Amino acid sequence: MGAIAVIGSLALIGWLIWRAVRRKPIKAHLVSYILACVSGAFTFTFFLTMDLPKVIKILVSIVLGGILIFIAAWFQRRVKPSWT
Repeated sequence: MGAIAVIGSLALIGWLIWRAVRRKPIKAHLVSYILACVSGAFTFTFFLTMDLPKVIKILVSIVLGGILIFIAAWFQRRVKPSWT
């Protein structure tokens, strides 16, 4: 799992460089979503070394946090301010 987190980090850096070279816009919500996923993979890897009951509680918290982040990003994209 640690390798997946490292590869994800390198892929994010490569993707940002590729977008910058091609001069395409980078949306902030997409970058923050990808960072949340990569940090979740690192957190998941770290907590795998803990006792099983703690891991279950922490994994439930991580999954619930990910779901809430996804829902918030989804609502943010759907609801547009009236001044734009």
